[in-house]
Amino acid sequence: MIPPEDLQCLKVIALRGGCKGPVFVSSQTIGKMLAISQQTASRRLKGLDTSGFITRTIVPDGQHVTLTGAGEAELRKEFQEYCRIFSEHNKGYILNGTVVSGIGEGKYYMSLVPYKEQFNTHLGFEPYPGTLNIRLSSSSIPVRKRIDALEWILIKGFSTDGRTFGNAKCLPCRIGTIPCGIVMPGRTHYPEDIIEVIAPVALRRKLGVEDTDTVTVEVD
Repeated sequence: MIPPEDLQCLKVIALRGGCKGPVFVSSQTIGKMLAISQQTASRRLKGLDTSGFITRTIVPDGQHVTLTGAGEAELRKEFQEYCRIFSEHNKGYILNGTVVSGIGEGKYYMSLVPYKEQFNTHLGFEPYPGTLNIRLSSSSIPVRKRIDALEWILIKGFSTDGRTFGNAKCLPCRIGTIPCGIVMPGRTHYPEDIIEVIAPVALRRKLGVEDTDTVTVEVD
């Protein structure tokens, strides 16, 4: 396996056009691009040449360098690994936490027809009257913050019988094979370590979980 520092050197040569043909470089130029000394850059170029990753033609004020097939193959391997990391299949988020009891508000709000209709329209199911409250593990809180940047669905507020109900937002997710949605009320200062999840079924009963049991929520 090519050392990471040599791979970086290959990359800067390729960025200058070294995959297409000979490019003129000097150890001083490579050193500046990699923030290393001229002597270290010279050793790396020599090592890449010896290992067969580049070919060099030395001239008085520098050298003409070309990536070999082996050198280009190393860069392609690195490219493919980054593609796997950032591919569509790896864009999901996983939240782990434990079940906790709420104060019962979820059952009331999920029973209100205007909310139910909007959830049905946007999530494809009518929510069971209630939410599953999950306290996130410390390792999942940074993930929870990252999903804030995703495109959440607006659930519009409404007024009825002289009372006003505010906006909310939701994000499609799943627990196992069960389609769900993370619901966030419009009020500010919502705890960052708590999420409320709705589903077309009673999640506690369906999953067979009680307080302190662990669950995993996946956001695609």
